[in-house]
Amino acid sequence: MIVARFTLENLDDADLTRHAIEVAHRVWWVGHVQKDDVFQCHVYLIEQGDQSVLVDPGSKLTFRHTLSKIEQVIPFSHIRYFICHHQDPDITGALPLIDQMVSRDDAVVVTHWRAQELLKHYALDLPFWLVDQNDWQLELDDRRLSFVFTPYAHFPGAFCSFDEHTRVLFSSDLFGGFTEKFSLVAADESYYESLRPFHEHYMPSRDILGFAVAQMQRHPVRMILPQHGSIIPEHLVDYMFAKLKELECGLYLMASESTDIHRLSRLNQTLKDITRTMMVTRDFGELATRLLEIARRMIPAELLEFYARTDDDEVLYFAPENRYRGRVGEVPARIAEILGLDHKSWLHSEHNGFKSMSLPRECGSEHCIVIPLFSPDAGQVQGVAVIRLLGADYADQDVAQVIDQMSVPLQIALKRESIYRSLDMERQHFFERAIRDPLTELFTRLYMQDAVGRLFALHDRNPEALVAVALIDIDHFKAVNDGYGHMQGDVVLKRIAASLKEAARETDIPVRLGGEEFAVFLAGNQARGVGSFAERLRRTVENLEFDAPLDGLVVSISVGTAMRVPGEEMNDFLGRADAALYRAKQAGRNRVCLAVD
Repeated sequence: MIVARFTLENLDDADLTRHAIEVAHRVWWVGHVQKDDVFQCHVYLIEQGDQSVLVDPGSKLTFRHTLSKIEQVIPFSHIRYFICHHQDPDITGALPLIDQMVSRDDAVVVTHWRAQELLKHYALDLPFWLVDQNDWQLELDDRRLSFVFTPYAHFPGAFCSFDEHTRVLFSSDLFGGFTEKFSLVAADESYYESLRPFHEHYMPSRDILGFAVAQMQRHPVRMILPQHGSIIPEHLVDYMFAKLKELECGLYLMASESTDIHRLSRLNQTLKDITRTMMVTRDFGELATRLLEIARRMIPAELLEFYARTDDDEVLYFAPENRYRGRVGEVPARIAEILGLDHKSWLHSEHNGFKSMSLPRECGSEHCIVIPLFSPDAGQVQGVAVIRLLGADYADQDVAQVIDQMSVPLQIALKRESIYRSLDMERQHFFERAIRDPLTELFTRLYMQDAVGRLFALHDRNPEALVAVALIDIDHFKAVNDGYGHMQGDVVLKRIAASLKEAARETDIPVRLGGEEFAVFLAGNQARGVGSFAERLRRTVENLEFDAPLDGLVVSISVGTAMRVPGEEMNDFLGRADAALYRAKQAGRNRVCLAVD
């Protein structure tokens, strides 16, 4: 038995070249740290007296070190079960040595039948105990192991082991990673970047990996002990599960020349980010900014700008300087040469092949990569994306692949944005007419329904986001129209509306409901002071002075105020304010009354 007991709590005091580490109750790490090996392999021991279990025994390179650590915990002869999650030599290379050392008759190699068909070529005397023939469970002294079938991750008979007592998952190759600097335990979420390239090239597809993860998630996993990389502690388990489920795999399918894993991983991540950005980003400026960030991973990109020809044969220029909103501007001659080309003409163009060209520029580099954006119906270049480069020509096959993936969705996005920009002014014109009362320039009922409806929704989610209303009626306004005429009545309406706008804050919503009726909606903490607001407004109107022929006219208003109750509909809310307004009129007008809840 060991003299000093090392656990994850006092891991810093341990020497991993010499000491076994108890990572969970009676579960021990007994592996060995190979110098300068980014693909460290782990061996685990489940201490169960003379029924103990060795998980993934390891290779000939490390077994003498593993044996030394085992002997710190139990005699090697106490091991009965030797679990081999797959047949690769990094976990089974030590089996011939183990076969020679085992003297007990009941010792077995625990594996799947598909791995047995390969492991039998070691010509072991040790018999096989097959998980698929034993109900995928192994009863031990104080716990039960459940075996989780994860086919094709990475080979047909792959499986993992779950300790129901400690809730530890022995995950085999899953959750392994390439680690430049060895760490027995993953410190934080950054371990995913070690895990990602390993799984991208090692697992054949996202569907297979997703199925394996789903199988593992059926168990209440508290800790993950992978065969490679770092142990994943409880606070990272859910995060790593979630990240692994969304990972794109089969990385070597992308390889056309180089099979460098890290290069392919970067390319895969770039293409994935492009696709995600195109799918989820609707704002064109945000889309362009994000694509520029992605492009900078592979090329020295300084700026991304666009030229788009409209149906009116104008060319809109989209760039950071106009926040990608588009404006009609001067088009560089070499861009003008490209616009309108068909596919055949582009193929014979000197600019084809995504090579850089020179464009005039007031400042910065003149080197660019020009991407033609073809209209799908006309088959002509209707837009151009220009990536300004910091420095000389830069292009390779990876860049071409990235650009090829960007071009079609960029054409759609740019065309959509061009149409939006062409319609913007017209839409703005009609919108202003719809939401503003032409006489008073206050908001209309139409705008009120939409804007106040949003305040109501916020109030329903958060009762602290208060909403109040001041409902206003001009006293004896009919007498003004009858005595001075409707034109002078409009003067009075405009003066009172101006007082409303002056009294209202930026967040308030002043509305003309119709005729001589108005409303002001207040939101947030300002709503608490709706009574004071209404009283200030009443005094302001009472003190208004008019020019001839209205000189000497005294105008007053009656106001009813209400605080909204969460869940209250618009009609009910305004109805309470209207009842308060009615009481103000009945009490003699020129006053403010508060609604009763």
